[in-house]
Amino acid sequence: MATAKPLPEGQRSVTPHLVVRDAARAIDFYKEALGAEEIVRLPAPDGLLMHAEIRIGDSNIFLVDEFPEPRAEGIGSPRQLGATTVTIHLFVDDVDATIQRASAAGAKITQPPTDMFWGDRYGRILDPFGHSWSIATHVKDLTPEQIQKNMAGAFES
Repeated sequence: MATAKPLPEGQRSVTPHLVVRDAARAIDFYKEALGAEEIVRLPAPDGLLMHAEIRIGDSNIFLVDEFPEPRAEGIGSPRQLGATTVTIHLFVDDVDATIQRASAAGAKITQPPTDMFWGDRYGRILDPFGHSWSIATHVKDLTPEQIQKNMAGAFES
């Protein structure tokens, strides 16, 4: 029997794992809004998804349906908990088009795309399942010193 690699083929060291109310619908949203590719969907006998995996760009995201009650460890969907403490950052070729596509698919734009002091065109959305996404297109390579100077200027105005 062959020894498995510690990091499975096609995976990254860090993979977001989203707890979602209606994970099947979330997969459809991510496909439409963010161009996700569905990798796998493993439903439990009751139809809830015990595990699903999508790929956006070169990165994978795991999904699972929320349990009826948040677990003792505080694991629940943003809709169950009434908040999210994580923002998922996504680099894309065209932040403006991606945010508009996500909005048309049902996301709420929480920050329209703006040119930022660190060299990205950047905006944020809240998806229909309560997850926060920052979306960016890198437009300018800057040194840490240039970013620091630009940041000081941004906070002066």
